[in-house]
Amino acid sequence: MHRRYALTLGCIAFAMVVCRGAVRGEIVSDVVPQAIIALVMFAIMGGISGAIADHLVKQDTESRYRQRVAWYRSRLEEQSAKQK
Repeated sequence: MHRRYALTLGCIAFAMVVCRGAVRGEIVSDVVPQAIIALVMFAIMGGISGAIADHLVKQDTESRYRQRVAWYRSRLEEQSAKQK
């Protein structure tokens, strides 16, 4: 997930800087270094935010799974206690 976020944010930043340069009529040799810097910076931020999001999703999924298993085991114990 973090790679997708990094790639997406980096590409969006690059495209926005290039579009800004095109609208202002700036020289390509001035725009490209700025766009690359924006790409790298936003890719790093995207990687970090994606890693955090990935960790949170995994943690939540595991916690819900463990709760469901505990609920299922308690129901099985109740049923086995009723049958005895």
